[in-house]
Amino acid sequence: MTKDATQMKELFLTLVTPMVNHPEEVRINPVEQGNTIVIEVHVAPSDMGKVIGRRGSRAQAMRKIMRAYANQLHRRVVVDIVD
Repeated sequence: MTKDATQMKELFLTLVTPMVNHPEEVRINPVEQGNTIVIEVHVAPSDMGKVIGRRGSRAQAMRKIMRAYANQLHRRVVVDIVD
């Protein structure tokens, strides 16, 4: 895992952990595919709604933050919230 992927993982962990009831079940797996980093997020089923938000508003906000950070690193990021 590169430095960029590690930094993105830690940033996303900082965003997600305070909003869930079971922070010990949060798993973030960054996968690098060329210039793109895919961040796979796994949370407890009971916390899924909290992470996604009403009509996906929280998920979209977190994706925007991650895209802004990735732009600074001249990389592309995709956030995938997995069941």
